[in-house]
Amino acid sequence: MKAEQITDPIAYHGEGPVWCETWSDPARAAGAGTPAPTWAGLRWVDMLAGDVLSLRESGVSRTHVGEVAAAVRPRTAGGAVIGVERGFALEAPDGEVTALPPLWASPEVRMNEGGCAPDGTFWCGSMAYDQAPGAARLYRLDPDGGVALVLDAVTVSNGLEWSPDGSLLYYNDTATGQIAVFDYEPPRRLGPRRVLADVPGSPDGMAVDAEGAVWTALADRGEIRRYLPDGTLDGIVEVPAQKTTACAFGGEGLRTLFITTSQEDIDTEADPLAGALFAAEVGVAGRPVRSFAG
Repeated sequence: MKAEQITDPIAYHGEGPVWCETWSDPARAAGAGTPAPTWAGLRWVDMLAGDVLSLRESGVSRTHVGEVAAAVRPRTAGGAVIGVERGFALEAPDGEVTALPPLWASPEVRMNEGGCAPDGTFWCGSMAYDQAPGAARLYRLDPDGGVALVLDAVTVSNGLEWSPDGSLLYYNDTATGQIAVFDYEPPRRLGPRRVLADVPGSPDGMAVDAEGAVWTALADRGEIRRYLPDGTLDGIVEVPAQKTTACAFGGEGLRTLFITTSQEDIDTEADPLAGALFAAEVGVAGRPVRSFAG
């Protein structure tokens, strides 16, 4: 199965695609007493440019949110939550972005990837710029603005997503070469870490489909791999760019797998499509995105 190119190579370090049916649309002002306008489509980040990208029929637009834009997810009441270099930011329905207090002072560490739990919390993990072993952590932003440390001694905190019923958390710490899985126990507790699958190369971003299978990007192989809930490899999507970074389901019926790629550490003369957005029809549907309740 092969992915097809959707955009030009417009991102230096494309990451974190997410489809939502109700993104806030600040470009279309709503009158008093009128519901805020929304649009359906894909957003992703050009991480090291600090930009959130939006794909619409008119093309791709950019919103600059800081030095780093690590991840973006919709908010239940409109707008978005964003992982930024040293913590979190909130985008209001009118498009205004407000940074929350930083979680650390070191310029050597940045946020890297995130997603929303079934209970409406936003989880985002970090990494050292030099990928120093054990320097990263996984954090949780609660709807009331509180922040909790979930995991420490991580190297490159990457893709994370929950099973359809919310009982399992799948998680990639890239340096391990594994997809990990935790039981997710209310209220907001993780059970012991287990290995779902050992993968060849560097597991990056991920998505979970409606059947409970895990799709993970391999950042050094130009592939997205589908693993069943028992860890069995069930399919491979080939991407014509080496550094595949993340994936998400979207489009009609959530049956299109959108794939981001990166130019970071890539010879773009040899890999001219690096940084483009790709898509594949994979024969299975995804699930609606979970939103941040804050």
